[in-house]
Amino acid sequence: MYYEPFTDVILTDDFPDQDLRAGDVGTVVDHHRSPGMEDGYSVEFFDMTGQTVGVVTVPASLLRAPTRADRPAVRAMTAGV
Repeated sequence: MYYEPFTDVILTDDFPDQDLRAGDVGTVVDHHRSPGMEDGYSVEFFDMTGQTVGVVTVPASLLRAPTRADRPAVRAMTAGV
């Protein structure tokens, strides 16, 4: 699936090195194409105060679009803060 820049997306897998978990919501910053490889996206993740906690390049297969069934949730970050 193609995601427009500045669209919200949801991780479908954990990224422990970045302290990101499946279900975290981020904003698409850029779309990356590499011939012969899966498309990817640079996704920016924020805390609840709007501060950036990370910008990660994620394969398209590990992202999904939000649905009406999704509800916001809060979790404390394990690193930093």
